Amino acid sequence: MLRDEIELVNENLWSDGKVIIKPIRTEAELAYAIFECQLTAEQQECVNPAGFSIGRAYLAREDNYPCLIYNIEKKPVGFISLCKWLGKGDAYSWSFYVDKNYQGQGYGKSAANIAVQILKSANPDKMIKLATEEFNVRAQKLYISIGFKKLQELDGDDFVFGL
Repeated sequence: MLRDEIELVNENLWSDGKVIIKPIRTEAELAYAIFECQLTAEQQECVNPAGFSIGRAYLAREDNYPCLIYNIEKKPVGFISLCKWLGKGDAYSWSFYVDKNYQGQGYGKSAANIAVQILKSANPDKMIKLATEEFNVRAQKLYISIGFKKLQELDGDDFVFGL
């Protein structure tokens, strides 16, 4: 199960000197993820809100691991939920975003690289798949920049990238 595998990952892999990913454990962290971490209006069309991912984590705890992204000053700057891929096949995935006030500072790329480290350490044999809308070119460029390839499959009408 994803949760069990992730909790065995060495804590040194959860940070890269720019950001730290930590599981949501308190009500204050939950409130930040759901209410305070904000996206631009355009980006709201591209991702599920944190409340959706957290609700899914509540209903299927063994396959979802909601976390916050912190900068090195230990200030929360985003949300990420590590999860089991819900499409065909056995893979991992994540859903994430960086607060609009912290975008363009490299936090998203750092968090994505850390997520890869965590998931590959949890189970190096599992593929990681990410889905994004056709018009979300920014996410597509990020995924490609960290080694993902566009796959010949769709998740609904979303493009799928794999590593």
